[in-house]
Amino acid sequence: MTRYLSIVFLLAALFLAVVHARTEKNEPPEPVGEELAENLEKLASRIPSGKFHVFVQQPFVVIGDEAQNVVEKRARGTVGWAVRLLKKAYFEKDPDEIIHIWLFRDKESYLKNAKELFGDEPGTPFGYYSESDKALVMNIATGGGTLVHEIVHPFVRANFARCPTWFNEGLGSLYEQCGEREGKIVGYTNWRLAGLQEAIEEDALPSFEELTSTTEWQFYHRDPGTNYAQARYLCYYLQEKGLLRSYYRQFRASHEDDPTGLETLKSVLGTEDMQAFKREWEKWVLGLSFP
Repeated sequence: MTRYLSIVFLLAALFLAVVHARTEKNEPPEPVGEELAENLEKLASRIPSGKFHVFVQQPFVVIGDEAQNVVEKRARGTVGWAVRLLKKAYFEKDPDEIIHIWLFRDKESYLKNAKELFGDEPGTPFGYYSESDKALVMNIATGGGTLVHEIVHPFVRANFARCPTWFNEGLGSLYEQCGEREGKIVGYTNWRLAGLQEAIEEDALPSFEELTSTTEWQFYHRDPGTNYAQARYLCYYLQEKGLLRSYYRQFRASHEDDPTGLETLKSVLGTEDMQAFKREWEKWVLGLSFP
């Protein structure tokens, strides 16, 4: 079967996508550079037969098998929106590498193409990042939350390379459920809240000293079931108190002296008594609701 997009057509379509995105903002067209052109040529040889649509939304390339207008809306309205507001809030540098975002229309397409394109059998129904392929692989039928979550991580790698896992995942998961408030990206309460509240009521949460000191392996593999939620709602608390952006900047600046971020957290919160803060924070979390 003839490929839906030939290499030539793909490059032309992607160039026009860049022009369209920038002219909407009255900016001069940005040429497709040599590195991007080479990357797109290699990409064209991987795209499965069928109606896939491709849009450049720098620093990403978005590929989807939904209708063209739907894929474009996701590229401009979700990826472009998230990138613009995340950069405004936190990140000066784009990721060094060109990252492909594959948006598969449903579970069947997601599982089939993850296996055929990347040799993967996903362990999550939502989506994941393939480091070796420099690709975000998404079942977009589950919603855009995981997509925004995963977009955070390459920006963290580019701007805060030694960021500990707890904060990297806390910040990413904050934006699983998100929107815009006064021109700023904000996280909302989400599905992780119920399990966190249950753990609080059972007095089962680790201290913040324990959470912030976890290694990458410990965060993922010795998770008592609450690491993601505890990290997320600590970030949510800082956001709602107007402290999250200043925490990020101070932590990044002082990382050599404070690799876990705990001392910076104490400074931003204005307390040395983290046990007392945990009690205050837990009471605050119990007062939240979702939906």
